[in-house]
Amino acid sequence: MTEHHFDHRKISNQILAALVLGLIFGIILNVTIADREWVQSLLIDGVLNVVGEIFVRFLSMLVVPLVFVSLVTGVSSLSDPKKLGRVGGKAVGLYMITTGVAVTLALIAGLVVKPGVGAAPSQIVEREIEAQPSFGQVLIEMVPRNPIEAMANGDMLPIIVFAILIGLSIALSGEAGKRIGRSFADLNDVVMRLVGFVMLLAPYGVFALITTLAATTGWSTFVGVLKYVILVLVMLVVHATVTYSALLKFVGGLSPLQFFGKMRAVLAFAFSTASSGATIPVTLRTVERRLGADNRVASFTVPLGATINMDGTAIMQGIATAFIAQYYGVDLGLGQYLMVILMVIMASVGAAGVPGVGLILLAGVLTSVGLPAEGIALILGVDRILDMTRTAVNVCGDATVTCIVAKSEGDLDEEVFYADDSSEEVPKRATDSTTPV
Repeated sequence: MTEHHFDHRKISNQILAALVLGLIFGIILNVTIADREWVQSLLIDGVLNVVGEIFVRFLSMLVVPLVFVSLVTGVSSLSDPKKLGRVGGKAVGLYMITTGVAVTLALIAGLVVKPGVGAAPSQIVEREIEAQPSFGQVLIEMVPRNPIEAMANGDMLPIIVFAILIGLSIALSGEAGKRIGRSFADLNDVVMRLVGFVMLLAPYGVFALITTLAATTGWSTFVGVLKYVILVLVMLVVHATVTYSALLKFVGGLSPLQFFGKMRAVLAFAFSTASSGATIPVTLRTVERRLGADNRVASFTVPLGATINMDGTAIMQGIATAFIAQYYGVDLGLGQYLMVILMVIMASVGAAGVPGVGLILLAGVLTSVGLPAEGIALILGVDRILDMTRTAVNVCGDATVTCIVAKSEGDLDEEVFYADDSSEEVPKRATDSTTPV
């Protein structure tokens, strides 16, 4: 396939510059003229809101067709369908392990630092919490009663199951399957081209989203829970840089510096949208085109990770549980902390990769250990910035596991992984792997 090559490094730098400039511009607006009616109505709620929302809608528009088409293409191209079981087992295992490590580190940090001792937020507001389905119900709902309805609702797990079944059926259908497989491979190329077009709009969308956030956030909200905020941010950075780097280096035998260098734009996307699901198109394109993971692996592990990998959310929930327990003067025992770890790991399965889902899951965790769900109101005011940061960590985990699993299966092109892609022409095997083998 001949493709117009985008200058990846240029786009990455533009996105990061847009993020920084948007933050600065938003802060300036916040402390100067943000409270003026014309600024609020014409600039913040007008131009910036429209541009930001359109960008997010473009990303959301791509998620379902990209996940379905890419996953069908990847599964149908497997010469040995049993390989899917190995890939799935490795991916799920790594996702569960990293989530367990994340929440354990968070609980330890919460017990050592004690962010809730002496905290006194000035205002507590009530928040209605949406009930989460049981783990058994999540397993039942993985099988779509109506695949079209699942796609319309953006339910990732049923879409993944349906796409895998279609892909396996194509792989096992002989000549007819090969013809359909080639059609899906062509369609996958078209969808990836569309992703490239949307990436060109990214700097403008990121600038609008970050400026709006910075211009409308009440900074006084941070005062009462500053210790909690700093601790969560520190642990998110530690998990991303230490845990993932160790996995890449010692399990995958890959360079963490090379990995993080090529993930910059994806992390900026995740941070600005606060949605793992909306970031799927960019994550998938990056791990295939810039990190060298084969579509047969990436098309499965990336959307699966956006659904079940919630490392950043696990860190928030672990520290928030300790914070809220300390705030209310409740001493949790070892059994209760183990319950928190188990609950966080299980709750991450089936959790939607959308903004704010961490707070919804946290309500169930608090209830399971006898803490009042109303305690969520203590951290409500500062959760937006933390949500953005933990989403970036979640997405980073998705890409880390994808590269490790691809390497273990011999489906990672290390020439692409280590290539200096500042030039427009980057060698890549992943884009050519969609032809059935």
